[in-house]
Amino acid sequence: MEVGQVVKGKVVEILKFGANVELKDGEKAFVHISKIAPTYVKAVSDHLSVGQEVEGKIVGKTRDGKWELTLKDTSANSSEGKSEEKKVNNDFEKKLAKFMKDSDRKLSEYRRRLDKKRGKKERR
Repeated sequence: MEVGQVVKGKVVEILKFGANVELKDGEKAFVHISKIAPTYVKAVSDHLSVGQEVEGKIVGKTRDGKWELTLKDTSANSSEGKSEEKKVNNDFEKKLAKFMKDSDRKLSEYRRRLDKKRGKKERR
């Protein structure tokens, strides 16, 4: 096995900060919580379960000799992740546009009230 290779395995243990995976050839691997999905992962158990078959890319070795995997960059997960990421980005863009519009309106109202208080003529 080498870095960059895509491998398949079975989740054997869920941890607070990741998951242990047994690869097809009997070797051990570890997936850190930050490498499970392209979006924020609050709990590993929301994305993985014991006995689940996973496909991951080898990114290196851990200190204790296990292979380190990422589930983000595999072809099976990447198309799913990209559409989910696109949806999140679209939601963010809509919220940002609404915020900017509301902010401009409120700032304009604030300036009008301030000018009225100061006795200035209304702007056009």
